[in-house]
Amino acid sequence: MSDDRWGSLSADQDASGDADADELAQLLAMAGGADDAGSGPGGGALADALSQGVTTGPTDDRPGHEPDDAESLAALRAVEAELDQRWPETRIEPSLERIRALVEVLGDPQRSYPVIHVAGTNGKSSVTRMIDALLTRIGPRTGRYTSPHLQRVTERIAIDGVPISARRYVEIYQEIAPFLGIVDRAQGEGPRLSKFEVLTGMAFAAFADAPVDVAVLEVGLGGSWDATNVADAAVAAITPIDIDHVNYLGPELGGIAAEKAGVIKEGAVALMAEQAPEAAKVLLERAVAMDAEVARSGMEFGVLGREVAVGGQQLRLQGLGGEYDDIYLPLFGEHQAKNAALALASVEAFFGAGASRKLDITAVRDAFASVRVPGRLERLRAAPTVVVDAAHNPHGARAAAAAVREEFSFRRLVGVVAVMRDKDADGILAALEPVLDEVVVTAVASPRAMDADELGSLAVGFFGADRVVVETRMDAALETAIGLAEETDDPDTPVAGAGVLVVGSVVAAGEARTLLGREPA
Repeated sequence: MSDDRWGSLSADQDASGDADADELAQLLAMAGGADDAGSGPGGGALADALSQGVTTGPTDDRPGHEPDDAESLAALRAVEAELDQRWPETRIEPSLERIRALVEVLGDPQRSYPVIHVAGTNGKSSVTRMIDALLTRIGPRTGRYTSPHLQRVTERIAIDGVPISARRYVEIYQEIAPFLGIVDRAQGEGPRLSKFEVLTGMAFAAFADAPVDVAVLEVGLGGSWDATNVADAAVAAITPIDIDHVNYLGPELGGIAAEKAGVIKEGAVALMAEQAPEAAKVLLERAVAMDAEVARSGMEFGVLGREVAVGGQQLRLQGLGGEYDDIYLPLFGEHQAKNAALALASVEAFFGAGASRKLDITAVRDAFASVRVPGRLERLRAAPTVVVDAAHNPHGARAAAAAVREEFSFRRLVGVVAVMRDKDADGILAALEPVLDEVVVTAVASPRAMDADELGSLAVGFFGADRVVVETRMDAALETAIGLAEETDDPDTPVAGAGVLVVGSVVAAGEARTLLGREPA
């Protein structure tokens, strides 16, 4: 079986670009969406690829990123303005009724390909991108859906690891717009489709149109009633669960875990990161109830060894199929090493890997070396070094602080911190204080942003007044922080030894990337 068979899935289409019923049935069978489940959750054909040498990576005819011209970007802004009239992603009525109605009128596109579902509190985007990279390098055509975005909404929907263009985003919206009206009117006095539900429907449709062989979906919030959960995933990856979004998920770890466990479906494979006992108990109970197979970090898979390397770390991972050594991951932190182990096991489970079925080591090495996760301890500037991290809760801030302490050698580190009103600002500041010499607090351009003066008052309680500076805008905060980092009593001290860490929210990371000239990715 040759590598180009993945591309051939879209070959037999009629003039309208739609496969007929017989061809669709054939495509579903090849992609694992029909009744023959084969030896792994992804279907027989996908599992067979493992034993027949499909390891050389993506084919040459896969599309790259289409440049976004001014006209396309203007159309994108118009669509976003229209979508912003709907409920924002921060306003939720827990229900799958609306998204189910939408995918039904769209022809259930989410059922035309197998799915790997990623849930949890922190690390979801990183694991989703790692899974996507592994799958793409092995061979299948992939669709990736993540949220939220850092800079541009097109980041959320990717085909073969590449975000769709602004033009394609607008096209997809225009294609499904008539169906949105149908669903909205059917709600009567109830709420219309939310923006996140529409975006999820767009992703499902885009993946079906491509078509993709497998979709990797990141849960937006929670699990059971998240819009992505209308897809029945063959594999569910659960990243570490912690306290967050208490206004929707509650303050109890067990209750949060129960909500996130909803992505574990009947007969699926559940891959679990290391969890607090309370969360682990709930996840295992759900797996038993769903007759799902379970593999756990630290037991069936995990990190066997890691060393700090230039630009990242060198790993030795235990997978479901055996050991994988000499893995270079261009990301910082022990938490990213654990994310890599979870991603690897998830892909192994998808292909039906086990003791006698190991992924090709060259493909695995190439995939992890290619992983890019914007806004996750991402270095954006040198002399002084500016690093951004999207950590937006205490668990994430603790992981970022630990990575900075262990893997960077700053003589002086200044923080730029911006937090949303509904987040645990005290917990974030407490986690960051031990690694920051000074902190510049600010506010981002979001209606949810905590006021800079309010955040400054909180910061004084942790850092003391002499270590806190307040700036009302991110551009000013960055400029001030860079200036503080460059300060020294000794004029001979090199500026290169100083650093700035931008952290506290996804929006803060995105604004910093834009101000420092980075393109959406």
